[in-house]
Amino acid sequence: MESHGALARRLGVAQETIDELGNYARSDRYSDAERAALAAAIAITREPRALPETVRDGLRNHYDEGQIVEIVCAIGLSNYFNRVENALHRSH
Repeated sequence: MESHGALARRLGVAQETIDELGNYARSDRYSDAERAALAAAIAITREPRALPETVRDGLRNHYDEGQIVEIVCAIGLSNYFNRVENALHRSH
């Protein structure tokens, strides 16, 4: 979250929006489309083998198929990089 928050700030995302990320489902700082994408990010991160139909429907309500592919790929790539980073740089 630290590195992503710094990148988000550099891209112009308000700190208050970053701070509300954990409460995105109820926060008025996020649009319904953003909530759908964030729900997909959580679902894919927790269970990478399948996207629940309700989450997929939420994406379809706001994005076309090409955009959904881009969102899912961006989530998967981010998860990949985070897992590699964790494996190489964190001691347990």
